Formats: sequence, structure tokens, C-alpha cells
Amino acid sequence: MTTPDNPRSPTRIPFPTVDEIARHCHQSTEPETVHIEVHLPGPLNPDRFRTAFAEALHHHPRILMREAPRPWYRRRYEWELTPTPDIEVVTFPPSTKDALEHARTRSLTRTPPLTTSPPIRLEAVPLPPPGTGTALILTVNHTALDGPACLRILATAAERYGGEDNTPTAPPTRPPDAPEPPENTPSVWTPPARVAPGTPDRSPGGNGLLLTELPVPHRPKGSPYTVNDQLMVTTALMIAHWNREHGEHLRPLRITMPVDDRPRGTDMPIGNGTRLVEVTFAPTELTPTPAEMADLLHRTANRTRTLKALQRPQLGHGATLLTAPVVPVAWRATLTRGLRRAAAPWTSTTLLSNIGRIPYTLDFGAPAGRAQAVWFSAPARMPRGFTVTTASTAGKLHVALRWSRTLLGPGDGARLRDLFEHYLHTTEQTEEHPA
Repeated sequence: MTTPDNPRSPTRIPFPTVDEIARHCHQSTEPETVHIEVHLPGPLNPDRFRTAFAEALHHHPRILMREAPRPWYRRRYEWELTPTPDIEVVTFPPSTKDALEHARTRSLTRTPPLTTSPPIRLEAVPLPPPGTGTALILTVNHTALDGPACLRILATAAERYGGEDNTPTAPPTRPPDAPEPPENTPSVWTPPARVAPGTPDRSPGGNGLLLTELPVPHRPKGSPYTVNDQLMVTTALMIAHWNREHGEHLRPLRITMPVDDRPRGTDMPIGNGTRLVEVTFAPTELTPTPAEMADLLHRTANRTRTLKALQRPQLGHGATLLTAPVVPVAWRATLTRGLRRAAAPWTSTTLLSNIGRIPYTLDFGAPAGRAQAVWFSAPARMPRGFTVTTASTAGKLHVALRWSRTLLGPGDGARLRDLFEHYLHTTEQTEEHPA
């Protein structure tokens, strides 16, 4: 903000392409929030934690932003950077039996407004019995920020709070062999399968959520595929099985996969920094025998490696053209929403966002301790209506299944979790690693 002592106008940054497209397609009935949940074994001191988190926000000032007011004829949305937060970001709700469940529901149904800096909220929920663990529920407006950027903020807060080193570990390396030319896959012009409707939740609007914890799947040493490829195959087979159970014919599956090439140090760019690629599976690949599983994993590894190597804008060249500031942004918003509705049949089947191994210890020092579990969940707005988000710590895979309540209900989520666990196990049962 400007003040008599600081008459200069606040710094403004035009919305990048990803932010603008998300802003155009905002829907209050299905909020675009990223939910991050971190479990600590001990309690946090409220005043000390608020101070540490405020220091982290100032260390990464790009997060201190709000949408700038604009006349209707302006050609761009703009972020307005602020010197301090507009509100208190951190709250400590009372310790009650349902406190954690209520905090999760708020994270899925209440979007932090873009007009208030920063567009995030953090609830530190005491876990029973009192004085033991703490769950940090971070809610992010996805128009402004993504999960990895906010995890970086949280890692800085942990370092400021506990004084422990949270330097990121080096990412695991993929085997060096080059990808082969990709084999024939279904055309991108073929409408992919949708997740078959289940028994929708009666609750109004928003998303449903199920969190689970599984062992990180084993893979043979030196395998050309990664855990991410195993998760990709698992997700495809889970949905194919679910659709067969609900009378759907096998159709090509297309799974959106975010790719994030940003560094994880304190200089990590803050914002929406991932680019999206789409991995396609032919119907004939969706019923593999145990003997065929290794080949499916190898083909999937080749596809994901090839897609990651492509140099393209975050949302493709079409989105770049759509956000070119040649006409008022309000006109582009109307066009974007119309195109989104028209393209709904070609929207990917689901989104698999694998954060991978958490690169930070997230150690808050005694007595709060080091993070024992970290979950993320990506928004599940229709027409996809279902997303899978995974992360791993200490050999444990933290899986979040999130769905639109107009498509699925809690019982459906439980069934999909069981299918996910089953097919994740089958990716370990290859000829290279028999059961």
C-alpha cells in the first residue's frame, strides 16, 4: 500500500498465462483450492509460529500479493505486491474431536480471496490428546499459487521456527538411457474416457477428500521406469477398473501430469510454476496380464520422459494466444469460458500430480518435531471431477483422492482407494520382480 511516507505506487505484476486462465474459469460452487496437510508429532507455540511464518512470507515476498483493482477495459489482470499481509494468515482453532475434519472441509470449500494478501490460509489444528501432535492445514488459492511453492514457504517457516536445517535434498535421478521414439497412441482429437459417476454426495458444492498412506512401491534396481510411472499406470488401471464396474466401455484414458522444473532452494520462483502434459493410454493397454505389466511400465516411462523433454508453454500455445493482451481482459474471459465449455469432452480423464519425495525435512525442532506425513490435494472440478495427488516421506506414500461431490460420494472414494492400492501392488509384480 502507499502511505504519506511512501508515496510510490505499489509494484504490479501482470498475471502470467496460468493465473489468467484460472481467474477466467473461477466457479464459487467448486473452489480451485490446493490443500496441503502436514502432520507434526508435537505441539507448536502459537506466537512463535505466527512470527516464524510471517518471517517466511517476507523472505519470499512474491507471495505477498493481491489482485489489483482495474477498470473494465484493462487488458491484463495484475498482481499488486504488498509490504505486509492484509490479515493474520495463521489461526489456531480450538482442540475438539472434529477440529481436523472441519479444517479439511474449510480447505475444500472456502477459497482465500484474491483481493486479500496473501491468498492463502493456514490452520494449526491440535491433534488429540491435547499437547501431542499438530496438523497444519494450508489452503491455497490455485489462481495465485501452487503446492510446491507453498511447501517452500512452509519449509522456510520451519527453519525460522525451529532453527533446524531445511536445505532441500537433491532430487532422485532417472536412469540415463535416452527415450525411444514413442509408439502409436490414441489421437488427441479422440474424446477420452470420463470417470463414471458413482453415488454423488448430498452435501452442497465443493469437493470430497480421502487421504491414505501406503508403502512406496518397490521397483527393481536400475529399472527404466520410476515410481511416478508406477503411479501413472496405477491411476490408469484404477479408473479403467472403476469404469468397467459401472458398465462403461473401455475408451482411451488421458491423464494430465504436472511437470515442475523449478529449483527447491530459497530462491525458488513463487507462483504457479508447473507445466501440464498429458499421458494417453489405449484401451488395449488397460487390462494387462502380470506378464504384460513390465512392458506397460516401460512404455509409460518412455511416454512420460518424452513429454517432459518437450519445450512448450505451461498450458500450450493455444493458452498463450488466448491470453495475449490485445483486447480487454473481460472480453477474453468470456471467450475463455465459452471455449472451456466447448472443449469439455476433450478434457483429460483425470489429473495425477506426484509431488515426489518431499525435499525438505520440515523439522520444527523440539517439541513440534519433524513432519511425519505430508498430503497434497489438487482441485477436482468438473468435467474431470476426480484427481490423485501423491507425495512421499521416509518410505511412505501419502495419497490424496479428491472428487467433485456432483460425481462421487465417500463410499465411491473408499472403493477407488482400494483399487488404487491393489493396482499399485500389481506394478511391483513384474517379470523383473515376481511376487
